Amino acid sequence: MKTAVIKLSGKSIEQLLTNPNWINQIRVFLGEYDGLVIVHGAGNIISDWSLKLGCKSEFINGHRVTNDDMMDVVAAVQNGLINAKIVAYLLSKGINAAGYNGVDNGLFEAEYISSELGYVGIPKIKSSTEWLKNLMLNKTIPVFSSICRDKDGHLMNVNADVFTIALADAIQTDAVIFLSDIDGVKIYGKTQMMISENDIHTGINNGEITDGMIPKLQSCIDLIKQGVSKIWIGNDLHQLNPLTKSKGTWVVSSKKLSA
Repeated sequence: MKTAVIKLSGKSIEQLLTNPNWINQIRVFLGEYDGLVIVHGAGNIISDWSLKLGCKSEFINGHRVTNDDMMDVVAAVQNGLINAKIVAYLLSKGINAAGYNGVDNGLFEAEYISSELGYVGIPKIKSSTEWLKNLMLNKTIPVFSSICRDKDGHLMNVNADVFTIALADAIQTDAVIFLSDIDGVKIYGKTQMMISENDIHTGINNGEITDGMIPKLQSCIDLIKQGVSKIWIGNDLHQLNPLTKSKGTWVVSSKKLSA
């Protein structure tokens, strides 16, 4: 089964909801692949709502520090408001979609990263993905927020890029598209068309890759190790036509780059 995963950052969600070219490209993907999954974050939107509700936003290495109050905000905004908006919009355009999260059907259980981060975890697959594959074969797009649970049933905040890795591995996807607010990955003083694991390590070590880009690109390294052949980072879904020459940055293995 040939599948693709599109990961939307909080800052790219508005593009999906307003740019008709993006919807056209999603229709292209549905023709090119047996199945398509969308994973979304809501980082900047969560921060805005947190400010309104008097919750302080703190980050460590791109992960949001999450206590009980912040977890409530994350779940309400990401799993409620944003997920529903995306699904409703896709349905209004004649594209079958259904909203899910990492809790549904017992799909994932999250393991805590550190006490410093609070309710922030790494998702581990816990159930069969057959139901998910059946949805995709029926041309329904599962739209995932990255909310998960711990072993005791407490809601967990999972970085959406990290969630994308776990989901891509679970369904053995062929391509992952990271849509963000950047033209591509900037290393060595300019935006690169193609980078490898070695470039990512260099960019993190020299300080060119910072904040939320750290877990995103570390996730790309994990995807390469999983054997995902197509990984792209950029800010315009319409630039992929489909997954051929485009703006943005392709992430490839160091072996492929040196070949």
